[in-house]
Amino acid sequence: MKKSTWALVVLLGLMALAYFSGVLDQFDLAFIQQNRELLQAFVLNNPLLGVGLFILGYALCVALSLPIATLLTLLGGFLFGVWLGLVAVAVGATLGATILFLIARSSLGNPLREKAGPLYQKVASHMKNNAVGYLLFMRLVPIFPFFLVNIVPALFGMSVGAYCLVTLVGIIPGTFVFVNLGQRLGEISTLSDLVSMQMLLALALLGAFALIPTLYRHFRPTSGESP
Repeated sequence: MKKSTWALVVLLGLMALAYFSGVLDQFDLAFIQQNRELLQAFVLNNPLLGVGLFILGYALCVALSLPIATLLTLLGGFLFGVWLGLVAVAVGATLGATILFLIARSSLGNPLREKAGPLYQKVASHMKNNAVGYLLFMRLVPIFPFFLVNIVPALFGMSVGAYCLVTLVGIIPGTFVFVNLGQRLGEISTLSDLVSMQMLLALALLGAFALIPTLYRHFRPTSGESP
């Protein structure tokens, strides 16, 4: 079995373990609120270790596509404040997304390219020329599943460097909002109260602006056409 296949098998195994072990059922908003003083004391006594463990834990959760990213982002704001929390979350999320991207590219990208034929080549060519704009749009607008956004660019040959940079930049606006809200962790009763229509519209508008250059390149007249 190839190393890339082994990596995918390990990833899926850890993902299944996390889902079926019951750990996710225990880790919720109530658990964090009940233990917030203990967590805060640990970070105060071990600042570097606390930040390091948080980044690694966040990266692992993103790589395994566990549905607790919002909760962890709030926790980052509560434990580290706005700016350090923003850095810790952004680094952890980018690291985890890159791990998933690399595994998907090596284990799924090549087989897809071999079997998809001309249609894939046509779509891949368009994606390659506009990958940054599309990925930035999907990162900024929080309506796309984070799991799919991490994988799709890997299937169409986006470079690792561009993927990491766009991921880091694209998640900052939404992360800043939730990290800031995390400072009021004790006042939050449910995660659904945090997402407002105004917030979604603001991020969607930001994503739309990011997509304008890509749309312009796609629809602009060619040299043989009138402007």
